[in-house]
This record gives sequence, C-alpha cells and structure tokens, in this order.
Amino acid sequence: MIEVINARFISRSPQLWQNEVMYFSFDPHLRDIADKVEDGERLTFDEGMSLFATSDLNALGKLADTVRRQKHGLTTYYNVNRHFNHTNICVADCKFCGFYRRARQDDAYTHSVEEGVAIAREAVAEGATELHIVGGLNSKLPFTYYTDLFSSLKREFPKLHLKALTMVELDFMARFYKMSDEDVINQLHAAGMDSCPGGGAEIFAEPTRSRICDHKCDADRWLELAGKVHKAGLKTNATMLYGHIETIEDRVDHFVRLREQQDKTGGFQCFIPLAFYPPGSALSTLPGPDAIDNLKTIAVSRLMLDNFDHIKAYWVMLGKQTAQTALHYGANDLDGTITDGGELTEAYAVENGEVKMTKQELITMIENAGFEAVERDTVYNRVDKAAV
Repeated sequence: MIEVINARFISRSPQLWQNEVMYFSFDPHLRDIADKVEDGERLTFDEGMSLFATSDLNALGKLADTVRRQKHGLTTYYNVNRHFNHTNICVADCKFCGFYRRARQDDAYTHSVEEGVAIAREAVAEGATELHIVGGLNSKLPFTYYTDLFSSLKREFPKLHLKALTMVELDFMARFYKMSDEDVINQLHAAGMDSCPGGGAEIFAEPTRSRICDHKCDADRWLELAGKVHKAGLKTNATMLYGHIETIEDRVDHFVRLREQQDKTGGFQCFIPLAFYPPGSALSTLPGPDAIDNLKTIAVSRLMLDNFDHIKAYWVMLGKQTAQTALHYGANDLDGTITDGGELTEAYAVENGEVKMTKQELITMIENAGFEAVERDTVYNRVDKAAV
C-alpha cells in the first residue's frame, strides 16, 4: 500500500504533492475544501463551519500553512512598537473589558499631551517605529485633545507612525462632537494619524454583540467607518474577539462580513484574532478559549479571509508558545516588542501581565519555529537594518 501511495506522489509535481497531503485527512469535508483552496475558489459560510467542526487539527493546520507559504514563503513579520493608552475613562461598560473606569474612580486617568510625548520619546529611543494609541470613550475630553496630541507627537517625531483610534472611537467622536465622519477622519489625519488599529470589531453578529458591548456602534456602522477611513487613503486592521459567549456561526459570519468589506474598499492590511481573557471582566466565570480553539481560529481565518494578506498571532493574548505554534497554522505576523504595553494591553495579557518582549526574543521565537524573521513598519514595508 505504501508503495502505491509513493508512486502516486512521485508522478505529481512538488506543488501538487503539497496539496495531496490533504488526502491523508480522515475528514472528507476537509478534503473537499482542500480541492477548492488549491483551485483558488472562495470558501462559503457552510465550508467555514465545516473547518471549525473538523477534529483533524493537523490537516486543518497544514491546509492553512500551505496558503500562508504560498503568500509569504517563510517570511514572518514583527515590529518594534509601543502601546499608549491615553485614557481609561469610558462611557461604555463592555462585558469583556477589565480596562475601563468611570471618571470618579480612584484609578481613572487621562494622560496629558506632554506625558504622551515623553512616552513616545522613550519608545523612539528604543527603536520603535510605531506608537499604537487607543483608549476609552472619554466624554470629558475636547476634540482638540486628540489633534493637539497627534500634532505634538509628529512635530517631535516626524518618522514615528501613529496607529491610532478604533472605529468605535471615531464613531463616538462624530456623535459626541457633532461632526461628520469625514471631518473627524480628515482632521485627525491632518494632525498626524497615519493609520487605524482594528479594535472595537469584537463580534459583529446580533444579538451577541449587544449582549457584550451594547454601548458601542453596531457592525454595519463599524464597517461603514472602516470603509470611509480606507477611502481617505489610510490603512486599518481588523479584529475579532472570540472565546466568550459567541457561537461558531457568529465567528464565520464575522469573517464573511470582513471579507465583503475588503472586496469593496481594500484597506484592511491585517486580521488579528483576539482570544478573550476572562479575568477582571464581567464575564470572568467563563473559561476563555483553549489552545486548540486558538489554533483553529487562526487557521480558519487564513482560509476564509482570502483577500487579507496578513494574519497576526498576537502573542500577548495567545501566549508566546501558542503564538509560535500558530505560525504553522496560517499566521505570518507576531506583532511587536510592545515595550510597555500600557494598562489596556496588560488587562488582556495571558502571560501574568507580561507585555514586553525584546527584539532578539521575537527573532529567536520566529527562527526557532523554522521561519525567517523580518522587521516591518506598520504598513508592512521592510525596515532597512542598516538604518536602524
């Protein structure tokens, strides 16, 4: 029998042999899907459900890894970055969030513009090319706080990329300051906002979204604003928070909606599955996702999001070992050094609040997994090592 199988492989090209591996899967649904992936066909909602349903984790990972290597070879990206959470005061009370505070709580805070510049100065001195800026929906701040912050940062550090403000924050600004979406985006961009992160997407499907974050904009509004940011010439990322009260149908629906928006405006550059971390939240009694669920979600996102170039294994929320393994399940990015994660990142960190990794640790992590570590900037240009 082994001789027959070997003869079959020898008669096929190396590229076809790579996909032929899928025929060793005991899951017939997975084999059928592999044929579609090999032919470059888009997967359906039902096929996304089948991917999550399979118990053949290795075969699922191999299929996602095949697509990842076709797109990127052995290249795995990381960046040198720092997170800056300018305020934890928030009018929303998302059930999954352990970060937000009300204005009168003792540990509520808002950083001044000067404090933001000081934090950026530390980051630049450590080689950061990106400052990731997100925070609470703070009704005590004027719109000029944000434009002053961004313009001050750009004046001091013109080469530092400001990846700032989620679609939820932009929606809040448009409503609270009574401005058009376009005015909000254009004024922030003129002040120095270079791109937007992908947070606030959480889970699109109702009623799940309303049950976990009823004070946030809905899915249609999140996608609408992402499209407007893209049309303004700025890139964004996209996320999905999973492992809480959502269903698998909710997850696949999330992928399909993101894929449809990407078809329209093409501005999403990376998808980041965010593993729910229960401690400190109103959903603290839930177990959160395990390693198998994390790897499956990475792999399915790679296969369903055929028009996304990059899938990130966010090591802060996955843990270092699972994130490293995820590089063989479709991910081609580990995020960054973080340097100082800020209070929001620390609230979601699974490694005992650890949110810092050195550049060399990231490189070693990638290389030990068998891949090539490539430093990037925020928009996936390779960083010239000689210039660092």
